[in-house]
Amino acid sequence: MKRFNIFTIILMVCFMFAGAYAQDNASSKNYGAFGANFEEVEGAEDNSIVYQNIQAKDTITTQLIGSIKEVCQAKGCWMKVNLAGNKEVFVKFKDYGFFVPLDASGNKVVMNGKAFVEEVSVDEQRHYAEDKGATKDEIEKITKPKKTLRFEADGVLIKK
Repeated sequence: MKRFNIFTIILMVCFMFAGAYAQDNASSKNYGAFGANFEEVEGAEDNSIVYQNIQAKDTITTQLIGSIKEVCQAKGCWMKVNLAGNKEVFVKFKDYGFFVPLDASGNKVVMNGKAFVEEVSVDEQRHYAEDKGATKDEIEKITKPKKTLRFEADGVLIKK
């Protein structure tokens, strides 16, 4: 029993130091990190370049910087991000592997992953509208699929 107590205390101390290191590491950049770790590229790719290149390729691996416009209020499983030039991108997280805080709207974000254009079905649009708390009337007005810039993030850094 005595060994178990000592082992438990040592384990707790290790977790405390690991948590403090992770917090210090994220706060040193003034970011909350979610998903896979990545280094922010100096001057992450200009959004207009992404839009031009997406026409020539199906998918572009890149980093984008923007301001979080909206977060899924059910569990933080997607977000909409305003980009430069009045562009918007819909962001989901790779393999549903992480979520972002529900109150992250308005913060700057750096996203690492893949950009692509996708046609979003009526059902999927309605699902996302429901997630954000749209009224039944607003949901019923969604009647056509639409093409939209999408981003699958494997990691995000949110500036606090």
